[in-house]
Amino acid sequence: MKKQWDEKYSSATDNNFIAKYSASCYCCAVQYEVKADPVDAKVCHCLACQKLHGAPMQWAAIFHKNDVRIIQGMEHLHFYNTELNRHERILPCKVSCNLCGTLIADEGRNMWLAFPSLFDFEGRVVPEKFKPTCHIFYGVRVMDMNDNLPKWSGHKDKSFREF
Repeated sequence: MKKQWDEKYSSATDNNFIAKYSASCYCCAVQYEVKADPVDAKVCHCLACQKLHGAPMQWAAIFHKNDVRIIQGMEHLHFYNTELNRHERILPCKVSCNLCGTLIADEGRNMWLAFPSLFDFEGRVVPEKFKPTCHIFYGVRVMDMNDNLPKWSGHKDKSFREF
């Protein structure tokens, strides 16, 4: 079944799209570009991120969908809606490569939460705009973080600030 792609994304054939950053899954079957800096970056400690990433937290850089375009491997995208436990593109959902299993992003209705470790940063130096501004869902953390970033019990600016 051919997957529908959202009109909020830039087209792979858009000649006005000038890529600023590129990213790929582990096997490079799925590749995408973004044309702007992230609007924010955060570290999420929610239970879903812990389980799905097999790690105590997940780091994401947040982009507007119209700043993102998939340039290769659309047919290899796998979508998973955690709320309904369905392997379908029901937003919001997790996006991964169905070949190597790499978690690529969290897709929201208007935003693309990319995982910065998949980007090809020149000299492996993470740009300042990709660095986290806070921790969210810190109340269910499995380890303390001593980094002086604000720590929220839920979503940033919409919950109790713990530290």
